[in-house]
Amino acid sequence: MIKGVVAVCHFRDDGQYVEGYGAMPDEQLAALASFAHDYKRIVQGNADQLSMYTGINGWTPPGGWIVRGAGMSVCSVANLACIVENQSGNLTEVTRLLNEVARY
Repeated sequence: MIKGVVAVCHFRDDGQYVEGYGAMPDEQLAALASFAHDYKRIVQGNADQLSMYTGINGWTPPGGWIVRGAGMSVCSVANLACIVENQSGNLTEVTRLLNEVARY
């Protein structure tokens, strides 16, 4: 496992939880998948609006997103999401690896 990563999950395009690994029960991993799916749709909607209203290319598709909390952050790329401890994790490295794995 990557340093600082507590859990990772995979979800379908409709938000259905597929699988997850880490120090969380399946119910919490499914909740992470649901949150990540919903947030992904919000980010996509915002990117679409920015593209439409500014007329500038490059806003879409978003490459991923990070929500940073006081102690932990949620990172997501494509249909993968993970929870990272801020103190011990490197968000740049985690996002790079999510990008790589999402291409499999």
